[in-house]
Amino acid sequence: MQSNTYSPTAIFGNHTRYVVPLFQRPYVWNRDKQWEPLWHDVRSVAERLLEPRAAIAPPAPHFLGAVVLDQQSMPTGYIAVRRVIDGQQRLTTLQLLLDAVRRVVRSHGLPMDEQALRILVRNEAQIANDSSEVFKVWPTDRDREGFQAAMGEDPVPGQEASPLVRAHGFFVEAATSWALDDGEEASGGSPRERLSALVRTVRDHLRLVVIDLEPEDNAQVIFETLNHRGSPLLAADLIKNLLFQFAEREGADVERLYRDHWAPLDGDRWREEVSQGRRKRPRIDMFFQAWLTMRLRREVLQDRLFVEFREMVDGGEATAAALMAEIAADAQAYRDLAEAPYHSVEGLFHYRVVRALDTAVVAPLHLWLMRWDESDLPREQRDLALRALESWIVRRSLCRATVKDINRLVVVLLKAVHEAGPGRAGTAVLRELERQTAASRYWIDDEQLRTILRTAPLYRQLTRPRMRMLLEAVEDSLRGPWGEGEPCPRQLTVEHVMPQQWTEHWAEDVLGDPEAEQAREEHVHVLGNLTLVNDKLNPALSNRPWTDETTAARGINGKGKRSLLLEHSTLKLNALLAVGHEKEWTEADIDRRTEELVDHIVRIWPRPEQEGPGTAVVTENTVVGEGHGTAGRSAAGVDHHGKYRELWRWLRDQEQDRIPMGFSEVAEIAGVPLSYSAYNHMPHWYSYEGSALCRAIHDAGWRATKVRLDARTVCFVRSDPGK
Repeated sequence: MQSNTYSPTAIFGNHTRYVVPLFQRPYVWNRDKQWEPLWHDVRSVAERLLEPRAAIAPPAPHFLGAVVLDQQSMPTGYIAVRRVIDGQQRLTTLQLLLDAVRRVVRSHGLPMDEQALRILVRNEAQIANDSSEVFKVWPTDRDREGFQAAMGEDPVPGQEASPLVRAHGFFVEAATSWALDDGEEASGGSPRERLSALVRTVRDHLRLVVIDLEPEDNAQVIFETLNHRGSPLLAADLIKNLLFQFAEREGADVERLYRDHWAPLDGDRWREEVSQGRRKRPRIDMFFQAWLTMRLRREVLQDRLFVEFREMVDGGEATAAALMAEIAADAQAYRDLAEAPYHSVEGLFHYRVVRALDTAVVAPLHLWLMRWDESDLPREQRDLALRALESWIVRRSLCRATVKDINRLVVVLLKAVHEAGPGRAGTAVLRELERQTAASRYWIDDEQLRTILRTAPLYRQLTRPRMRMLLEAVEDSLRGPWGEGEPCPRQLTVEHVMPQQWTEHWAEDVLGDPEAEQAREEHVHVLGNLTLVNDKLNPALSNRPWTDETTAARGINGKGKRSLLLEHSTLKLNALLAVGHEKEWTEADIDRRTEELVDHIVRIWPRPEQEGPGTAVVTENTVVGEGHGTAGRSAAGVDHHGKYRELWRWLRDQEQDRIPMGFSEVAEIAGVPLSYSAYNHMPHWYSYEGSALCRAIHDAGWRATKVRLDARTVCFVRSDPGK
């Protein structure tokens, strides 16, 4: 590589385009961290140029950093193109600054200064082959509309929020304010003189180190070296760059790959920081950590995301296009995890486990269970897996047993479902959880759960989201199966029936008896004394007595707590509470209600040997779905009656040893469409236990090889050639 220091005039003075590859991250610089500090530095140089001594001792140039460029081969007659390997943020910002100053100079400065800057931000339209070639810098796909709006002469509706438009506007405002400032703190000279100094600054007194790559230089290695350590780049940015460099080496159509697979991942939602425990991380990096853990079936640490991904790519046989297709499909499945209907098993799992219990570490297994088509992973098996894992986590959380080992347990479960295949994933998860005996992994039994919940001060031990989730689950179980009633409303408030400040209106029968007072205090925060109310009813209930009579006797306006619950709450929790206790609410009532609620909790989240809603006793003979269990198999254990029966028959009749085919041909022979997983997941073609398609191929005496998801082709090879 060659390294030289250049001014903006040297960089932009010729007819050259600096193209940012579409797989680079979008423009992310902002006012506080980059625009204002840059403007402060530029203004300082301009103000020193205005000083009389500048004619004798010009100010030192201001260093802006480095950019890495890769020369591109262009036909004769075309404008020279350099690809921006690194430094696109500062190069783009410099163009915005130059054009912003040009705009101000055009209105308040000298024509020759405006022309001097125009040369640095525009190529001559007469030699441009298309409209985009007039720009010296051409940003990545997502930023092009915003860049054109910023650099164009007229406002473009809908682009006001673009960071590029806002950056350009900031520099225009800053330069105008400084040039026209006539206050006591103003720099010397007239507005035209100030602007001339500013033009000289941005043209000749800024410096960039330009690193030009030579043909033998590895652009990817240089990019990683400059950005991977101590850089604000996301791990996903490095992964993206690696994949597209990989695709270019393969000669793939990177523009199409970007549009078809990666463009959605460049949206703001994916770069948004979301909470994970006490930390915040970009959603896309959390996805890649879950995805890599799922795919590699071992724990992948956050700071090794890119390294692990690179090693996986270097050691694999999949094309860049196939990997991108798989990532895009799994990213959509990952996004769907949080958008599942609340009343569904997967929706409840996400709400209860991921959100309320803050256990996002289950994401790799959760994603694995949701990535498969239902023809491969039957719904009853997926539901069984999610319910079993939810029960394991909820029981341990309620008993305050550690879940710190769950990240390693998730890896164990991933290996179990991979070995069993998606057709028996639920059974595999349930059995693996059941067999755990270590203190950090034991599935809490009914006796231990009941013992703890009877007396535990849950209100103090559980966070509000966890306490609310627990009571919501009980309310849902009281309302019965879906269809007989709406699910419990969200975001209600946890309310004490006997108030926390019970000494105000609930103390007459225990005053003077220390043991009775202590017993009452110990009952306030237990499960049986807690319920849910809306935020409007909560202040009205407050510390008021239980009955209307006691409330009136105390001189308190309105009704007692019991009547308010009956009149203003639609929850079954509160209806049963109020109807069953007309006269009083005592410690004995709290104990009885605690037992009733614990009964519900045990049924909602059962252990495997106990029947409950949505679970079943699992035995070796359980039929887990057509084509996936024992049903429909011959005495030899081979399924000849599944979805791909005709494909099995066709393959059995073939005489050659290798048959290359397209996916559409396979579907035509099978007489049925291939499942979603066949088009998006490589294991679908190779996992005998998990895929009905793979079983049909295997049982016919063949195996799938050279599967290309991007090209939708496969080559069948006879398992025993010559047979």
